[in-house]
Formats: sequence, C-alpha cells, structure tokens
Amino acid sequence: MTDDRPGDEPDVDDRILESLGHADAARAAYEALLERAGEQAVEPRIEATRRAVELLGDPQRSFRVVHITGTNGKGSTARIADALLRAHGLRTGMLTSPHLERVNERIMIDGEPVSDEAFARGYDDIAPFLEMVDAELAAKGERRLTFFEAFTVLAFAIMADAPVDVAVVEVGMGGTWDSTNVADGDVAVITPIALDHTNRLGTTVGAIAREKAGIIKPDAIVVSAAQAPEALAALEERAAEVGARLLVDGRDFSLEEQSVAVGGQLISVRGLAAEYLDQLVPLMGAHQGRNAALALIAVEAFLGGGAQAMTAHVLADGLAAATSPGRLDTIGAHPLVVIDAAHNPHGAAALRAALGEYFGLERVTLVLGVLAGKDAVGVLTELEPVIDEVVVTQSTSERALDADDLAAHAVAVLGADRVLVEPDLATAVETARDAASDRGGAVVVTGSITLLGDVLAQAREAGWLVRPDARRQAATVQLDAPELEEQLGLEEEQ
Repeated sequence: MTDDRPGDEPDVDDRILESLGHADAARAAYEALLERAGEQAVEPRIEATRRAVELLGDPQRSFRVVHITGTNGKGSTARIADALLRAHGLRTGMLTSPHLERVNERIMIDGEPVSDEAFARGYDDIAPFLEMVDAELAAKGERRLTFFEAFTVLAFAIMADAPVDVAVVEVGMGGTWDSTNVADGDVAVITPIALDHTNRLGTTVGAIAREKAGIIKPDAIVVSAAQAPEALAALEERAAEVGARLLVDGRDFSLEEQSVAVGGQLISVRGLAAEYLDQLVPLMGAHQGRNAALALIAVEAFLGGGAQAMTAHVLADGLAAATSPGRLDTIGAHPLVVIDAAHNPHGAAALRAALGEYFGLERVTLVLGVLAGKDAVGVLTELEPVIDEVVVTQSTSERALDADDLAAHAVAVLGADRVLVEPDLATAVETARDAASDRGGAVVVTGSITLLGDVLAQAREAGWLVRPDARRQAATVQLDAPELEEQLGLEEEQ
C-alpha cells in the first residue's frame, strides 16, 4: 500500500524554489549566448557550426528533419507543419526565430516552448564544446561562434535529448551557409522568394533563390510555393544537381479554393495523394491559406512520399491546433488592436489585403517601427492606401531604426499631416489607441518582431491584452460587430 502522506511529496515552497532556480539558470545561459556576436553579425560560413555539432556527436542526425526557407511565411508554415505532424502522433521539435517575448519560444518540444530546466541543462552540456570551437576559430584568426550559430547547436542538442521524432527547422537567413544547414532535410520547403537581405543574399530574386536552394539535399523531396521564373529555375537546377524531387504549387499540387469563414478560413487543396476539401484553418489572411497548403503538402510528402493520403480527422485536428503568434494577431478589443510581423514590402502587401478581407478595415491607425536596413519606404508604400495616420516609433532592439529617421521616410510617402513621431513605444501605442477610439477605428502595429514583443508586454502590463484563447474569434470581424467586440472585451485581462 502506498503511503500518501503529504510529507513525502515536495512541498509547494520547494517546487517554487526549484522553478526559480531553473529560471535563473536559463537566464544565465541566455545572457552567456547574448555575449556572442548578435544575429545582425551574420557569418557566411557553415564549417564552424558543423565542427560544434560534430564534437557533440551530430545530434541533428538523431531525428528526421523538415527544413524551411523562403522570404515570407517561413514561421507560419513551420508552425502549421509542426501541428500536423503532432496530430499524426509524432513527437516534434521546432526551431524558429526570432522570438516574440521569451527566448524559449524559439525551441519548441511537442508544441510547447522548451522548459527553463531543459534550456539551462542543454546549454551546460554544450558550453565546453562551444569553447573548444571558439578556441579553434581564434587560432585561425576568425570570429568565435555567433549567437545564432551557438543557438542552433543548442536547439539540436535539446531536441536530441528530448528526444524528438522529427524537427521542423526554419532557416535563419538564406540557406547554403545558414547554421541550420548542418541538418539534412528529408523534406525541404521553399516559401515564396522575394527581395530581402539583399546585402547578404544577392540583389536579384534569382541570386537569392540560389542561396536558399542550398538546403536541398540529395534524394530529398522539395515542396515549393509558386515562384518567379528566375527563382524556380534556381530551384530546378539545384534539385537536378542533387537528385531531389521538386514539387511546385500550381503544377504538382495546388490551393484550389479558399474563403473567409468564422474562425479563420476554409481551404481546398489538391494534394499529392488526395484532395482535401473545405478544411478549416484558424488563421487569417489569404497568405496563411497558402502557407497551410504548403505545410499540408510538406507533411504529406514527409509521411509517405506523397503516396499516402491524410485521414480527415487527423488533418482537421492538426489544422485546428495551428497557431501563428504575431501574424494578424488580435491583441486588443476596445479599440481593436492587431499586430503583424510584416517587415518587408511582400509582407506588407499581404497585411493590407487581409485587413480588408478578414477584418473589414478600410483605414487604420498604424504604429510602425522597423529595424535598420529594412525597406521602410516599400512597407509604407504598400500600406499607404489603408493608413489614416501613422505613429512612428522604435522598439527596444539595438537594431531599431531611429524614430526620427523612420519619420522622414513616412513623410515622404504619406505627407507630414498623416505622420506623428513618438520614440517612446508605450506612448506611441496609447496615442494610436486614443486616435482609433476617437474615430471608431482600429490600430495595426507592424514593422518588426521585436516591436511586437515589446507591445505584447506593454498590453499585458496595462491590462488590455486579449487572452490568447479568444484571439481566433477575431476572424471575419467587422468593426461594427458589437457581439464580437463584447465577446473579446469579456476576455481582456483584468
């Protein structure tokens, strides 16, 4: 007979202390990683990361991999694919970047952010090997492992230790020399390719596509979104070179139909092994329907090479579990506040289309903050038709473009009468909320992930953040739908 005396169990205070200890250890690990060259200090090399994982016994080879690159839609496609794989009973790991609020979000294990305990333990395990590689690099006169290189090693080590059956891995930048490319994807997924990071990847879509095509490995299956001709040519050339099978949207599979629905949208997909009709995707924006179709085909290819159809209930369960934080994400109700990670013209165009189709918004008050080096003029030009006024600001990131510099771009596109400058983000958001309330409108916050993370933290602290489980109900909302606003309002944090 088991003795269930309370004294045999760790008491609440012990558990709290243990949890705090793990949090402190994880924080220390993250601070150690931050001492390395930041993510803006991209090294066009892969050998350093390959050496680190080699010393660790190549943890990235202990599980299968779905590897995702492209310009826009990588993170959302990764999350949808991860949800579909979990619905099939597989234990998953996922690596994405950047994070919204906590660094743990970058490494997901079975659909949840990695625990502080596992994060800290993983870092302790790899730290001596990182130092060995640092020393080898220093001896050759090279920079030590960067933050992203070290973080990639950490992610693969944590996933191997979990363990996971399959990892969904989002490329950091490009493909060929990205740190994540030490892993060999069974399936390589290519989201739409457009101009971005031109100082690193090339100044033409074709050149950028050649860099991204580097994740295509021998005998892999490649699942690609519809691409510009020069991008598709680069993918075809790489696939032929390594003997990979290339599947392209519009040729080998297709998104046949999509329509706005309560809770998101319905999509019908011509797959590799079957047609999947009227599938509910709980995400907003036509681009998210395309991302869902791409993820569906990637998982279909991964599970049976495209020869085995997904069952209806597993597909429905997987799509129902899909989330995409920070992408057309409703975080406030009175007034409506939507955040979106659009940071280039391609993303801004998708945001503009979704605001009208899914939210019924013709004009909005925009809060904009971008990182230095981004095409702020291109973003503003795409959004100009839906902007009543823009409150220009900046995030806490050291890479944030100065608000006054961004304002000069905004004035050039919108005119001075539609531009307000408020470097303090908290004040900028409240200014926009007040303006939107006065005219019965809505606020859209966009420009960078770091900006969105800062705004989420502010909304939580100020008490107007809509609870995550209520956010999906913002799909198909019109501003004059009082029943929805009332429902969302009831879900606000007190």
